[in-house]
Amino acid sequence: MDLEVPAGQVTALVGPNGSGKTTLLLVLAGLLVPDAGQVRVDGHDPVTDPVAVRRTTGWMPDVFGTWDTLTAREVLHTVADAYRVPREEARARATELLERVHLTDLADSPAHVLSRGQKQRLGLARALVHRPRVLLLDEPASGLDPRSRVELRHLLRELADEGTAVLVSSHVLAELDELADRAVFVARGRTVAEQRTDAVPDAPRRWRVRALDAAALGAALTELGVQPAPGETPADGGAVVLLASEHAAAELLAALVGRGVPVVAFGPLHGSLEETYLVLDEGERR
Repeated sequence: MDLEVPAGQVTALVGPNGSGKTTLLLVLAGLLVPDAGQVRVDGHDPVTDPVAVRRTTGWMPDVFGTWDTLTAREVLHTVADAYRVPREEARARATELLERVHLTDLADSPAHVLSRGQKQRLGLARALVHRPRVLLLDEPASGLDPRSRVELRHLLRELADEGTAVLVSSHVLAELDELADRAVFVARGRTVAEQRTDAVPDAPRRWRVRALDAAALGAALTELGVQPAPGETPADGGAVVLLASEHAAAELLAALVGRGVPVVAFGPLHGSLEETYLVLDEGERR
């Protein structure tokens, strides 16, 4: 794998199960020794200088293990002590983070009463307790409710805007479209592509069209010579069509409206990252 995670940006690590994402994150966190190659985290080698790497790195695994008898506040105090954060600073930092991840009401409750989503939020606070310059997140949204997912996106964007280098692995590609600045796609232990999230994929894309009059929509598409994408049958009576570009999509929409078709939804079937992932994954499976 060839990977660079710039400071001040959110980089998404995207790939199928077994592609090496978690292994790579463990190497970057200094928890696994690489067999070959060079790794630098904020200028430090995690093999020869693991203490420096852990001092600058915040690590949040996909499953957050904690001490069930400690309260949420005590968990953060204990982790801060391990990072040698001065006692008074650690207490203030714990209070700040518990508020930031919306756990203030549960700050003095034992960790075993927390739900999975609440433990995930506590895990994020734990990763941030020593103000890391590099943040490594493995499926951070796992177990979070919809509102908590939105809050997580906002928090990670704030951290990136403050200069933190954020690397996040997730299978929820629609959220990464809104969160990440760039994505690195991996498969079978190697990097296969990179893409900025504001880039338009240079390939045909599937577009979803829905109208109040399904029959009129179907007739207009036939008249325009636009065929439904193979294997796509929307349950809402609309259509999915394969279009060469955004320009072609704009022309089709104008043509449908010009023919009086009451279009109520028109947009890409998948986000740009998901579309790229599906294309790459299809190529890997061949």
